Amino acid sequence: MSLPELTPTTGSSAIVLPSNCTEVSGVPTKVAAACPIGAYTGSNAFLRGACSQVAYTYKKLGGDVLDIEITEQNVYANYEEACLEYSYIVNFHQAKNALGSALGTATGSFDSAGRIEEGEQGRSTNYPKFRFDYAFKVGDTFATEAGVGGTERIYSASFASVTDKQDYDLQSIIETESENDESTFYNKVGKKRVKIRQVYYVTPRQMWRFYGYYGGLNVTGDMSSYGQYADDSTFQVIPPWQNKAQAISYEDHLYTRTSHYSYEIIDNHLRLFPTPQNVSPEKFWVRFSISNSDIWDDENADSGTDGVNNMNTLPFQNIPYENINSIGKQWIRRFALALSKETLGLIRNKFGNAIPIPGDNVQLNGSDLITQAKETMEKLREELKTMLSEMTYDKLIETAKGKVDNTMGIMEKAPLKIFVG
Repeated sequence: MSLPELTPTTGSSAIVLPSNCTEVSGVPTKVAAACPIGAYTGSNAFLRGACSQVAYTYKKLGGDVLDIEITEQNVYANYEEACLEYSYIVNFHQAKNALGSALGTATGSFDSAGRIEEGEQGRSTNYPKFRFDYAFKVGDTFATEAGVGGTERIYSASFASVTDKQDYDLQSIIETESENDESTFYNKVGKKRVKIRQVYYVTPRQMWRFYGYYGGLNVTGDMSSYGQYADDSTFQVIPPWQNKAQAISYEDHLYTRTSHYSYEIIDNHLRLFPTPQNVSPEKFWVRFSISNSDIWDDENADSGTDGVNNMNTLPFQNIPYENINSIGKQWIRRFALALSKETLGLIRNKFGNAIPIPGDNVQLNGSDLITQAKETMEKLREELKTMLSEMTYDKLIETAKGKVDNTMGIMEKAPLKIFVG
């Protein structure tokens, strides 16, 4: 039986990837319509990048030698998926850095494309940078809590004691006082929680500081007992820390052993012991600081539970295309190419292993293309994850420490200059 003579109307496939964006006018609209998610279609830079990916794919897959049976729309969609994959991996990496400090903060609402709808726009790119300021802030916080400095402003206020009244709401008292335009913390409290740091009352105890025996301490100078003798009866060189320890002990002594009152504070509610009688002393004083956040959305101080509670509620939107640098864009090009290779392999597999032609058949490499594409994509993912793993804040600190240690090692070997007078 003789084979029929085929007379095809064209010698090439009906679906062939062009060498570049063929439609000069209306390209942005064409690209945007081909992206199924539409996460980046509002960016002109993305639309131009997706268009240039067509020529890149054409050359890399040998379109000038053999037809590539995919469309421009396939390339546009793959380019969008590559951008989303890059954003996913980078945001996942940054979640490891930022989650600890972001717990309880405000989150946001996102649309189906990963764009933030409510909250602070672009917060996914406003990452905190590690600086020594963080260490200083931690130190300042400890200094404030220890009462030896810090940067947090400490205020003071007083309230009148009432005979037979044992309980006082300090939060309410301070909020009311903040409405007084003569106070140092005028209009600064509002609904912010105050942190009580000290409760005390003022008495004529200043004279006790130089007559320790009558104050009940009986210790002065270098921690030796002198009775009623003044410090200037002896002269000894003592370390400063000893004087500081003595001063702290003396202050604690004046506020406790020689005080007639003690107290407890629970949720900024003060309870005095014993119950004040005959209104003496007339006033109690409070030293406090003001928090930076609103106090309560309800009666409990747990409003932070409505904010970020895990990685999935971090206010990270897709990384804007304009903020992706040359390193990221080259990764996206390679990943989009691998996706296009996978798409081409899937299409060719639909035809089977071979296409019969007169007198012979054409062998298709769909399975090979799919395998190669998957291997390439996995390598690209691992490459990006490996790079990012070396850039966690912990790793950056280790690198900085290594530089300091190495520099100090060099300095140790440097000869010291000998001064000749």
